[in-house]
Amino acid sequence: MKRLQSITNKLYPTALLLFLFLLWYLVTEIGLVPKFMLPSPADVLRAFVRSFPELMQHARVTLTEAFSGLGISIVLAFIIALMMDRYEGLYKAMHPILVITQTIPTVALAPLLVLWLGYDMAPKITLVVLTCFFPMTIALLGGFKSSDADAMNLMRAMGANKRQIYRYIKLPNALPGFFSGLKISVSYSIVGAVIAEWLGGNSGLGVYMTRVRKSYAFDKMFAVIFLIVILSLLLMKGVELLERKTMPWTQIEKEKNSV
Repeated sequence: MKRLQSITNKLYPTALLLFLFLLWYLVTEIGLVPKFMLPSPADVLRAFVRSFPELMQHARVTLTEAFSGLGISIVLAFIIALMMDRYEGLYKAMHPILVITQTIPTVALAPLLVLWLGYDMAPKITLVVLTCFFPMTIALLGGFKSSDADAMNLMRAMGANKRQIYRYIKLPNALPGFFSGLKISVSYSIVGAVIAEWLGGNSGLGVYMTRVRKSYAFDKMFAVIFLIVILSLLLMKGVELLERKTMPWTQIEKEKNSV
């Protein structure tokens, strides 16, 4: 029964995607939209296959920037969340500033970062960090602050120190929110790196998109878009697998609830 429900849940989005691809194919084949404006799915697939080696070279650079920025973001998120949870004055001072930083469009920051840091990886990684650390920081902070006060008081009465309270109560309580923020951040990391690459550089998917756009090779541009989507989905799936390994008890609870 559970397996049948899982198959049914996957069937609906698959059917919708197939319908959208079929509609896209018919629109381009009938000629409602010129192919130089909207290439057909077949043209995009051929461009993807022909350009695959080149796409992989550029993807390696973009993924390096994304992973570097994401790693720094995770470290920053834990440090900032721990400090803000530990010191109430720091929380009151920093929380509004963190919220304000997220109102600044990344597209507006990218030219400034390139101007200040040059055309190498530094501005791309910085933009990824600025884009990714906020969801994880807020999720961790919310988990820390919503921890069970009675459980913490019990541990204090038993002689537990602050490190033990964080390890056994606050961190497990914050992990579900952290992984939710990480799923958002992994997709943001790819997008942030690509946006920064639009403004300059020698390699990367964003640089490749700029080149093919200037040559009006929109089939190759759509191929890059699909590659970015595939990479983001794979990274999000990787986060889900990591979440299951890190928090096996949540999977047990889901299985109990489904029975």
